[in-house]
Amino acid sequence: MAVHRFYLTYSEDKIKDPIIYTVGHKFRVVTNIRGASISDKIGIVALELEGDEEEIGKAVRWIAEQGVKVEPIEKNVIE
Repeated sequence: MAVHRFYLTYSEDKIKDPIIYTVGHKFRVVTNIRGASISDKIGIVALELEGDEEEIGKAVRWIAEQGVKVEPIEKNVIE
């Protein structure tokens, strides 16, 4: 099992879409929200995905196809 962390940036028109909920049901990944900052205009979520590398890749591509910007979080040397 692999674990990867990503920043998801939601535009105003995507903030209310249940994208994290859906990705956890559509793909064989475990979702874990590590942090979030949401306003009426923008949403930024630090999301951890755990699962098979291929399934994580499919989930990330699907999230991006929904119009959410996906950026990997670099591993912290202290971790």
